[in-house]
Amino acid sequence: MSLLPSDKENQACFSAVPARMGCIVLAAGAGQRIGHRPKCLLQLNGVSLLERQLQAMSEVGGAPLVVVLGHHAARIQQEEALTRWAVRTTVNAHPDDGHVSSLRTGLQALPWSLDAVLVALADQPLITAQDVRDLLLAYAHRPEGTHMVQPSVQGLPGNPVIFSGTVAREILAHGPQIGVRQWQAMHPQAVYRWETSNDHYRTDVDSEDDRRSVEASTGQHLRWPMDLDV
Repeated sequence: MSLLPSDKENQACFSAVPARMGCIVLAAGAGQRIGHRPKCLLQLNGVSLLERQLQAMSEVGGAPLVVVLGHHAARIQQEEALTRWAVRTTVNAHPDDGHVSSLRTGLQALPWSLDAVLVALADQPLITAQDVRDLLLAYAHRPEGTHMVQPSVQGLPGNPVIFSGTVAREILAHGPQIGVRQWQAMHPQAVYRWETSNDHYRTDVDSEDDRRSVEASTGQHLRWPMDLDV
Protein backbone atom coordinates (compact mmCIF):
# COMPACT_ATOMS: atom_id res chain seq x y z
CA MET A 1 0.00 0.00 0.00
CA SER A 2 1.44 3.40 -0.99
CA LEU A 3 2.03 6.10 1.55
CA LEU A 4 0.22 9.44 1.41
CA PRO A 5 2.52 12.47 1.08
CA SER A 6 2.00 13.42 4.70
CA ASP A 7 2.90 9.89 5.75
CA LYS A 8 6.07 10.04 3.69
CA GLU A 9 7.04 13.30 5.37
CA ASN A 10 6.40 11.82 8.80
CA GLN A 11 8.34 8.67 7.97
CA ALA A 12 11.32 10.66 6.63
CA CYS A 13 11.29 12.92 9.66
CA PHE A 14 11.04 9.99 12.07
CA SER A 15 14.05 8.31 10.48
CA ALA A 16 16.01 11.58 10.67
CA VAL A 17 15.34 12.39 14.32
CA PRO A 18 18.22 11.30 16.55
CA ALA A 19 17.16 8.66 19.05
CA ARG A 20 17.62 11.03 21.96
CA MET A 21 17.21 14.66 20.90
CA GLY A 22 16.59 17.55 23.26
CA CYS A 23 15.36 20.99 22.23
CA ILE A 24 16.18 24.39 23.71
CA VAL A 25 14.21 27.57 23.02
CA LEU A 26 16.02 30.76 24.03
CA ALA A 27 13.58 33.33 25.43
CA ALA A 28 15.61 35.29 27.98
CA GLY A 29 16.01 38.61 26.16
CA ALA A 30 14.91 42.01 27.44
CA GLY A 31 13.36 43.14 24.15
CA GLN A 32 15.00 46.54 24.46
CA ARG A 33 14.43 47.50 20.83
CA ILE A 34 10.76 46.61 20.94
CA GLY A 35 9.61 48.44 24.06
CA HIS A 36 11.22 46.21 26.70
CA ARG A 37 8.62 43.51 26.09
CA PRO A 38 9.00 39.73 25.72
CA LYS A 39 9.28 39.21 21.97
CA CYS A 40 8.30 35.57 22.26
CA LEU A 41 4.76 36.61 23.29
CA LEU A 42 4.07 38.46 20.06
CA GLN A 43 1.17 36.67 18.40
CA LEU A 44 1.13 35.69 14.73
CA ASN A 45 -2.53 35.34 13.82
CA GLY A 46 -3.35 34.91 17.51
CA VAL A 47 -0.68 32.30 18.36
CA SER A 48 2.40 33.40 20.30
CA LEU A 49 5.81 32.97 18.72
CA LEU A 50 6.78 30.89 21.73
CA GLU A 51 3.92 28.47 21.19
CA ARG A 52 4.66 28.23 17.48
CA GLN A 53 8.22 27.14 18.26
CA LEU A 54 7.11 24.65 20.89
CA GLN A 55 4.53 23.16 18.57
CA ALA A 56 7.06 22.79 15.74
CA MET A 57 9.58 21.07 18.02
CA SER A 58 6.94 18.77 19.52
CA GLU A 59 5.53 17.74 16.14
CA VAL A 60 8.90 16.39 15.01
CA GLY A 61 9.51 14.45 18.20
CA GLY A 62 11.84 16.74 20.08
CA ALA A 63 11.97 15.87 23.79
CA PRO A 64 12.79 17.00 26.36
CA LEU A 65 11.83 20.61 25.62
CA VAL A 66 13.54 23.34 27.64
CA VAL A 67 12.71 27.06 27.49
CA VAL A 68 15.37 29.38 28.87
CA LEU A 69 13.92 32.47 30.55
CA GLY A 70 15.53 35.57 32.00
CA HIS A 71 13.98 38.99 31.56
CA HIS A 72 10.15 38.83 31.74
CA ALA A 73 10.33 35.33 33.22
CA ALA A 74 7.32 35.81 35.49
CA ARG A 75 5.12 36.97 32.60
CA ILE A 76 6.20 34.22 30.23
CA GLN A 77 5.63 31.56 32.88
CA GLN A 78 1.94 32.50 32.84
CA GLU A 79 1.60 31.10 29.32
CA GLU A 80 -0.55 27.97 29.04
CA ALA A 81 1.61 26.84 26.12
CA LEU A 82 4.33 25.81 28.55
CA THR A 83 1.98 23.29 30.15
CA ARG A 84 0.34 22.28 26.90
CA TRP A 85 3.66 21.20 25.37
CA ALA A 86 5.14 19.69 28.55
CA VAL A 87 7.95 22.21 28.72
CA ARG A 88 10.58 22.53 31.40
CA THR A 89 11.60 26.13 32.10
CA THR A 90 14.91 27.23 33.48
CA VAL A 91 15.97 30.78 34.34
CA ASN A 92 19.25 32.34 33.28
CA ALA A 93 20.33 34.33 36.33
CA HIS A 94 22.47 36.59 34.13
CA PRO A 95 20.45 37.17 30.93
CA ASP A 96 22.34 40.36 30.07
CA ASP A 97 25.38 38.18 29.42
CA GLY A 98 23.71 37.21 26.14
CA HIS A 99 23.02 34.09 24.11
CA VAL A 100 26.09 32.21 25.30
CA SER A 101 24.91 32.41 28.89
CA SER A 102 21.36 31.37 27.95
CA LEU A 103 22.57 28.49 25.79
CA ARG A 104 24.71 27.12 28.59
CA THR A 105 21.80 27.46 31.03
CA GLY A 106 19.66 25.42 28.65
CA LEU A 107 22.30 22.75 28.09
CA GLN A 108 22.73 22.34 31.84
CA ALA A 109 19.00 21.63 32.12
CA LEU A 110 19.12 18.78 29.59
CA PRO A 111 20.16 15.16 30.21
CA TRP A 112 23.89 14.58 29.76
CA SER A 113 23.41 11.54 27.51
CA LEU A 114 21.53 13.09 24.55
CA ASP A 115 22.52 12.21 20.99
CA ALA A 116 21.70 15.68 19.65
CA VAL A 117 20.47 19.10 20.72
CA LEU A 118 18.40 21.51 18.65
CA VAL A 119 18.57 25.18 19.68
CA ALA A 120 15.92 27.66 18.51
CA LEU A 121 15.27 31.35 19.05
CA ALA A 122 11.88 32.30 20.45
CA ASP A 123 11.46 35.39 18.25
CA GLN A 124 11.37 33.69 14.83
CA PRO A 125 7.78 34.02 13.62
CA LEU A 126 7.88 31.88 10.48
CA ILE A 127 9.57 28.66 11.63
CA THR A 128 7.27 25.68 11.08
CA ALA A 129 7.42 21.97 11.79
CA GLN A 130 8.37 21.46 8.14
CA ASP A 131 11.33 23.81 8.54
CA VAL A 132 12.48 21.76 11.52
CA ARG A 133 11.99 18.53 9.56
CA ASP A 134 14.16 19.89 6.75
CA LEU A 135 16.88 20.83 9.24
CA LEU A 136 16.77 17.37 10.78
CA LEU A 137 17.10 15.77 7.35
CA ALA A 138 20.11 17.99 6.65
CA TYR A 139 21.61 16.83 9.94
CA ALA A 140 20.91 13.17 9.12
CA HIS A 141 22.71 13.59 5.77
CA ARG A 142 25.47 15.93 6.91
CA PRO A 143 28.98 15.34 5.57
CA GLU A 144 31.08 12.79 7.39
CA GLY A 145 33.06 14.30 10.22
CA THR A 146 30.68 17.20 10.87
CA HIS A 147 28.85 17.52 14.16
CA MET A 148 26.87 20.74 13.83
CA VAL A 149 24.42 21.93 11.16
CA GLN A 150 23.43 25.57 10.71
CA PRO A 151 21.16 26.84 7.94
CA SER A 152 22.81 29.31 5.58
CA VAL A 153 20.61 31.64 3.51
CA GLN A 154 22.51 33.53 0.81
CA GLY A 155 25.67 32.96 2.81
CA LEU A 156 24.23 34.32 6.05
CA PRO A 157 23.78 32.14 9.18
CA GLY A 158 20.28 31.18 10.26
CA ASN A 159 18.49 29.41 13.10
CA PRO A 160 17.64 26.91 14.58
CA VAL A 161 20.90 24.99 14.76
CA ILE A 162 21.42 21.35 15.67
CA PHE A 163 24.52 19.66 17.01
CA SER A 164 25.59 16.35 18.47
CA GLY A 165 25.56 15.50 22.13
CA THR A 166 29.34 15.44 21.97
CA VAL A 167 29.34 19.12 20.99
CA ALA A 168 26.95 19.93 23.82
CA ARG A 169 29.25 18.26 26.32
CA GLU A 170 32.32 19.97 24.87
CA ILE A 171 30.67 23.39 25.14
CA LEU A 172 29.86 22.80 28.80
CA ALA A 173 33.34 21.46 29.48
CA HIS A 174 34.84 24.79 28.44
CA GLY A 175 34.56 28.07 30.29
CA PRO A 176 31.44 30.24 30.47
CA GLN A 177 32.48 32.25 27.43
CA ILE A 178 32.05 29.27 25.05
CA GLY A 179 28.81 28.91 23.09
CA VAL A 180 27.83 27.86 19.57
CA ARG A 181 29.73 30.57 17.69
CA GLN A 182 32.85 30.06 19.75
CA TRP A 183 32.72 26.29 19.23
CA GLN A 184 32.29 26.85 15.48
CA ALA A 185 35.37 29.07 15.43
CA MET A 186 37.35 26.39 17.25
CA HIS A 187 36.14 23.57 14.96
CA PRO A 188 35.29 25.07 11.53
CA GLN A 189 35.80 21.73 9.77
CA ALA A 190 33.12 20.13 11.96
CA VAL A 191 30.39 22.60 10.98
CA TYR A 192 28.08 21.93 8.03
CA ARG A 193 26.65 25.20 6.75
CA TRP A 194 23.57 23.90 5.01
CA GLU A 195 22.67 26.15 2.08
CA THR A 196 18.95 26.79 1.69
CA SER A 197 16.77 29.43 0.06
CA ASN A 198 14.24 29.30 2.91
CA ASP A 199 14.32 32.74 4.54
CA HIS A 200 12.27 31.50 7.51
CA TYR A 201 15.62 30.62 9.07
CA ARG A 202 16.76 34.25 8.82
CA THR A 203 13.56 36.02 9.89
CA ASP A 204 13.30 37.27 13.45
CA VAL A 205 11.64 40.19 15.22
CA ASP A 206 13.98 42.51 17.09
CA SER A 207 12.18 45.81 16.51
CA GLU A 208 8.89 47.38 15.49
CA ASP A 209 10.30 47.75 11.98
CA ASP A 210 10.89 43.98 11.90
CA ARG A 211 7.34 43.37 13.07
CA ARG A 212 5.88 45.58 10.34
CA SER A 213 8.16 43.98 7.76
CA VAL A 214 6.91 40.49 8.64
CA GLU A 215 3.31 41.68 8.39
CA ALA A 216 3.95 43.29 5.02
CA SER A 217 5.73 40.24 3.57
CA THR A 218 3.28 37.61 4.85
CA GLY A 219 -0.05 39.46 5.01
CA GLN A 220 -0.49 38.05 8.51
CA HIS A 221 -1.11 39.98 11.73
CA LEU A 222 1.72 40.14 14.27
CA ARG A 223 0.30 41.68 17.41
CA TRP A 224 0.92 41.90 21.17
CA PRO A 225 -1.44 40.29 23.70
CA MET A 226 -3.72 42.83 25.32
CA ASP A 227 -1.70 43.27 28.52
CA LEU A 228 1.48 44.05 26.55
CA ASP A 229 -0.10 46.26 23.90
CA VAL A 230 1.12 49.57 25.30
